[in-house]
Amino acid sequence: MDRYGRGVLGALLALGIVLSTVVGSRALVRVKSEDQTIMVTGSAKRRIRSDLIVWTATASGKGDTMQAAYKELAKATPKVTAYLAEKGVAAAEIQVDSIVTKPLHAHDKQGRELEESVVGYSMSQTIEVRSHDVERVAQVSRAATELINQGIMLESNAPEYHYTKLGELKIEMLSDAAHDTRVRAEHIATATKAKLGPLRSARMGVMQINPADSTETSSEGNNDVTALEKDVIAVVTSSFQLE
Repeated sequence: MDRYGRGVLGALLALGIVLSTVVGSRALVRVKSEDQTIMVTGSAKRRIRSDLIVWTATASGKGDTMQAAYKELAKATPKVTAYLAEKGVAAAEIQVDSIVTKPLHAHDKQGRELEESVVGYSMSQTIEVRSHDVERVAQVSRAATELINQGIMLESNAPEYHYTKLGELKIEMLSDAAHDTRVRAEHIATATKAKLGPLRSARMGVMQINPADSTETSSEGNNDVTALEKDVIAVVTSSFQLE
């Protein structure tokens, strides 16, 4: 091959290398572009008011014998249910559990129970109120200690406050939280001169149900039953493609 032919061949080879480099670099940029994503976390918050209250109180009686303890309890439980009826609690909202019997033991000088020595018996019965009349039952739970003045041994527990439409609310709030991720991602993309593409993935976080104005979080999710008013927080993490 003469000098002219070798020159042409060299030029063609050089051109091929340049073209292959350009094609390769374009492919590299495209792959990176397709792999560019942005991940954001969005949230939604709602204030709710509990629509179900569950309150329990335990009446008890003591005696030297089981018969004597039962006699005391048999006087106490009807007085508690009558008191609830007087306060406007419907009979269908009241449930009386079975009787629990516990032997009472003597103690030694160190205060330890002597299991082999039974000095009497205690019998107890739990009365549960489950009602949608939240305000009424909450007031009754606070005033129920009046029964102690009537000689009734009564232990009143703190009411539990629940929200029965939580399933429907979760669906709405997850939708709002997902929308919030899109809004956040669009702001970030605009600020960085990028264009937001389609959704690549979305992951739902745990729900946090806290007393109103509380910011407590838990990896397993909170489910407060102590407060009448609660804040519900839903979280969604989404990944979007950048174009």
